[in-house]
Amino acid sequence: MNTLNQVLETALQLPMEQQEMLIKILQNRHYESRRAEMAKDAEQTLADFHGGKFKQQSAEDVIAELRQSLDESEV
Repeated sequence: MNTLNQVLETALQLPMEQQEMLIKILQNRHYESRRAEMAKDAEQTLADFHGGKFKQQSAEDVIAELRQSLDESEV
């Protein structure tokens, strides 16, 4: 397994154009991975909601609860 430093050193040996391509490829793959993770989380959350694991609340109640938890975390 290559270390991060080894990978960086190898990448820096590439021509500038290929370094730019590599950056774009890594960014795109990172974005795709993050989107897939978010979609999976959303699917699980919807399944939990439809399974009755969450109670229905008004937006005002949710916001008040979030503010309270933020206030508590600052203490």
